[in-house]
Amino acid sequence: MRAVAGVDPAGLFDLGGRSALVTGATGALGTAAARGLAAAGAKLTLAGGNAERLEAVGTELRAAGAAVELVARRPDSLADAEKMVAAATAAHGVPELIVTAAGVNKPAPIEDQSVADWEDVMDANVRGSWLVCKAAAPGLIERGGGKVVLVSSTRGRLGHPAGYSAYCASKAAVDGLCRTLACEWGRHGINVNAIGPTVFRSDLTAWMYADEDPGKGVREGMLTRIPLGRLGEPEDFVGALLFLLAPASDFCTGQVLYVDGGYTAG
Repeated sequence: MRAVAGVDPAGLFDLGGRSALVTGATGALGTAAARGLAAAGAKLTLAGGNAERLEAVGTELRAAGAAVELVARRPDSLADAEKMVAAATAAHGVPELIVTAAGVNKPAPIEDQSVADWEDVMDANVRGSWLVCKAAAPGLIERGGGKVVLVSSTRGRLGHPAGYSAYCASKAAVDGLCRTLACEWGRHGINVNAIGPTVFRSDLTAWMYADEDPGKGVREGMLTRIPLGRLGEPEDFVGALLFLLAPASDFCTGQVLYVDGGYTAG
């Protein structure tokens, strides 16, 4: 590697020893985030509602040498979020890297969707992210900086005909939260960005990766809109995430980075 004045590629992506909190760590993106951060040397606090799956992720990462604290809860209340932050602080110091990967979708046409289901989607995707940010704020402000990455979606920007009035609205709200916290926290040296994936492989989308219909037909139709010609994998999320959490992105805030194979480009 050639030495170039003022450029340290290794340092730009150095997350070694940093305290990181990941919510939704038992989901596809949350688990990918945890693995990526562990590989980068961060000290992890992982939160998730599925205690059995959370323990499995923790066992895997500890076996690989990562420092991992587990909190088996979702950010359903401010008390829940505060306990996550407190656990991270006790285990590894004030969390300076925050990833809010908890979320849900319950698609249905608006005329059929119950108010309770709409509220569940908004609570999981928007309220939970807001609560975690609120709980993390005192520590981030006191330490004078940190990185927050919210999980949005291409559906925060684009509508969808298949009953996404809750999901699209929730992800658009996440985008708004990203931008306003970037403005609010910039003076404290805190960067807030979001990642917007397209469809990626998970328990909920496995049917779209099948070789038979309806998955095959839906997938082929969607691929006509994706220039790179494939759906996403959880691992596609990791590079963008590490960039937004690392010093490489110190002058990047309030942005939604679409990890979508070019879906939003056309």
